[in-house]
Amino acid sequence: MIEIKKSTLSNGEFNRGVFAKQHIAKGALIHQAPVIAYPNEEHEHIEKTLLADYAFEYGEEHTAILLGYGMLFNHSYQPNAIYEINFENDTFDFYAYKDIKAGEEILINYNGGVDNDDPLWFEME
Repeated sequence: MIEIKKSTLSNGEFNRGVFAKQHIAKGALIHQAPVIAYPNEEHEHIEKTLLADYAFEYGEEHTAILLGYGMLFNHSYQPNAIYEINFENDTFDFYAYKDIKAGEEILINYNGGVDNDDPLWFEME
């Protein structure tokens, strides 16, 4: 259903993103990314690495690194996908927010909410 390809939106060394291999209908589950969670007080160690830009808040007391394709979705303020934290399964579940065409890059809003247009942490640096 999805694959990793070069993205024109990313400006990092690897320039990757998640793309639809086929049409994905609105509301469809796209991907479940397992998490490695750690206490917030340990995040100071992660802050010294590139992984800091990929970590997600995981409840009030934890931060998480996502496995699978979870950390490879690029950002948009007009996303075509959303994610929900599934604490029961320890996953981030990615869903199509609208119909996604085959070949289209799958984008999420890094702020969590679809309509949240707050500046991102790396835009404020």
